Amino acid sequence: MRINITSVFVDDQDKALRFYTEVLGFQKKVDVPLGGPRWLTVVSAEEPDGTELLLEPDGHPAVGPYKTALVADGIPCTSFAVDDVFAEAERLRGLGVRFTQEPTDMGTVTTAVFEDTCGNLIQIAAEK
Repeated sequence: MRINITSVFVDDQDKALRFYTEVLGFQKKVDVPLGGPRWLTVVSAEEPDGTELLLEPDGHPAVGPYKTALVADGIPCTSFAVDDVFAEAERLRGLGVRFTQEPTDMGTVTTAVFEDTCGNLIQIAAEK
């Protein structure tokens, strides 16, 4: 068994696609119209055949309270691996990304947390 697709709930798929591709550097993989929301996935440019991230509309009534609670408690909804958290945080800050947790030594990893402009906190992490 392996992870094929995982999702992040977004408030606007077009805005999310711009952020996840133009800022984070992912590539659009699938974009299928479904009569309103789309089946819209991105993948790592480093692993184009790897796990897909579904930019899933957050219209379900349970999603709003879920996202609000996670953000209020400072909990990221997902984590992306990077080679160097400090360098990636600097690159992202240069593109206007707002961090809620600066790069922090967490023992075996270094992490940082930022806002994705779509209502989520995202963690980046690098193993030492």
